[in-house]
This record gives sequence, C-alpha cells and structure tokens, in this order.
Amino acid sequence: MQLSDRQQRTVATAVTIVAGMVILAAVLSLLWLLAVFVGKFSQVLLPLAVAGITALVFQPYYEWLRLRLRLPMPLAVAALFLSALVPIGLFVGFFGVVLFREFADFLQDFPGWWDELTARLQQHWPEMQKFFAENPLGKRIAGAMEEQDELLASVLEYFAATGAAAGAGVAERVSGMLSWVVTPVYFVFFLIAKRKDLSRLEDFLPFLKPATRQDVVFLAQEFVNIVVAFFRGQIIIAFLQGLLFAIGFSLVGLQYGAVLGFVLGFLNVIPYLGSMLGLSITLPLAYFQEGGGLLMLAGVILVFSAVQAIEGYLLTPRIMGHRTGLHPMAIIFAVFFWGTALGGILGMILAIPLTAFLVVFWRLVKEKYISELV
Repeated sequence: MQLSDRQQRTVATAVTIVAGMVILAAVLSLLWLLAVFVGKFSQVLLPLAVAGITALVFQPYYEWLRLRLRLPMPLAVAALFLSALVPIGLFVGFFGVVLFREFADFLQDFPGWWDELTARLQQHWPEMQKFFAENPLGKRIAGAMEEQDELLASVLEYFAATGAAAGAGVAERVSGMLSWVVTPVYFVFFLIAKRKDLSRLEDFLPFLKPATRQDVVFLAQEFVNIVVAFFRGQIIIAFLQGLLFAIGFSLVGLQYGAVLGFVLGFLNVIPYLGSMLGLSITLPLAYFQEGGGLLMLAGVILVFSAVQAIEGYLLTPRIMGHRTGLHPMAIIFAVFFWGTALGGILGMILAIPLTAFLVVFWRLVKEKYISELV
C-alpha cells in the first residue's frame, strides 16, 4: 500500500511530534535527576560553585598580574589575595567598630522589641476580639485559625518524631561547615587552571552534525559569558546597594542602619532577596524602635524606593547593561523556582544565569529548528 503525499506528510509530522515528546521527556528526566543530585550534595557543591564563580570574577585581574606585571604564578596569587584583603582590612578598620557595636546592640535590644510588640498586642486585644466576633471577615479569619489546630498538633508530632535525628543533623551541619574551609583552595585551583578554548569543544562531539556542533559550542560560550557578566556586575551592584542602604538608614535614624544596610546589600547578590527580606525587618524596626513611628516608617520606605530606583535606572544599566534580558518579574520567579528546583541557596545563586541561558537556548531552537518543522 502506497501512501499519498499528504498521508506521508501527516505520518512524518506525527513521527516528529512523538520523537519530540520522547526527547522532551528524556530532558525533563535528566533535569529531575540533576535536581535530586544537587539537592543531595548541595553542601559539597555550593562551596565549589562559589569558588568557581569567584575565580571567574577575579580572572581578569589575575591575568593582568601575570601578563602585564609578569609575576610568576605563586606571586600573582599572593598579590591577588593581599590586594583583596587590604581593602577589606581598611573597610573593617574604618567601619568595623561601628558595625560591631551596632550588631551587639541589635542582639541586646531584640528581647525588648519582642516585649513591646507583645504589649501592643495585649493592649489592642479587646478590639481584636470584637473584630473577630462581629466582623464577617474577622469571623472567617477566626474560623481559619481554629482549623489550624489539628495542623499545629501534627507539626508538633512531626518534630517530636524527628527529634531523635537531631544528632545526625548536627553532624551533617558540621560536615557542611568544614566543606567551606577548602573554598580558598578550590578558588586557587580554578584561578590558575588553564582556560580551554570552547571552540575546541567540537572535537569532542564528532557524533553530531557540523551545524549542531556549532550550536553546542555557541550555547556553551553564551552560558560562560552570561555567568561571568552577571556575577561580575552583580557583586559590584550589591556592594553599592549596601552602601546606599547603610547611608540612607543612618540618615533617617534607623537603629543599626549601617549593619542592616550592608547585610541587605550583600544579600542582593541574589537579585531582590535583600530588598524583600529587608522590608520585613526594617519596617517593624522603624515603627517599634524608641523614637520610631509613622514618620520613620515613611523614611525607611523612601530609602528603599530611592535605592531601588538608583539600582534600576543607573547602576544596573551602567554596570551590567541588559545582558540577562530578563524582566524583573521573571527574575523574582526564577530565584524562587531554581531555589526550589536545586534545593535552596545554590539554585538561588545560579537562578539568573540559568534562566538567561534557557532564554538563549529557546531562541536558538525556535529560530533554527522549530521554524523548519512548522
């Protein structure tokens, strides 16, 4: 039985669709296995990833020491460490005493804030009871809270049942902390390793068509470029944000503003993480601290708005440009998605480079392969 041209095209399309679904299933399975692997060994892989990314950030400086100053490898590594430690030492010398004092005061005053918050709740408890008893919305909230009693009991039972595993958990944490000790060693090895020309990657892919090999090399080069550009720019942006937060919080009179500002800036290495956590910490502090209130609350909100505006309209365009090509909403979603997929902080750190790479990969596939099938 001979098929007509139309039937042959239909069969070919069906086979192509089935093959595409099989390939997609295989890719998703590999991604799932990768996520499980990363989640299982994240405590070992995270220091390795941090060392590799840091080495990529400092690579141009190391090459400058080797090529321009003609320093041998050991001296170049030592000079890099010293030149990085000297600014840190100067920074700690100028600001360390203030930051340490503010951090100690923060720990000392935290119980007082908790007592004040409890007193405020007790003071307004009659009005809250009336709201829950008479207001329809309050009745719904009260009903939802009552429904959580069984959930709370289940949670307590869970913690009681898993209490015996606490010793193993502590041992695992200690092992994870020890893995960070070798991070400088990883950093040195990554730094002095000879960079392989990615164009030679084609030599290891003889089983692919020439055009496909070129696409693989292109994607590998794009991924490395995205990682390097993102982290080199984001570290500078995060430091400047921390400096702006510290200055702004200090000007409006927020207690421990310098410490909180630099910490939130450091957390912004993961985009928007420091800002989101910062709002949940600084707003209650601005309202409940001694001398605080609505005016200081407005001042803190103004600082956040100003820093985010400076970051969005000045720092990021000037320092990093539009290399990721991602919308802010896509960035926030990517941080939470990859953080969940890869088991925590490692996924959050790599979220933006991975997402930007997937965007590049999708554009390539759509232009060169999907358009030929449609």
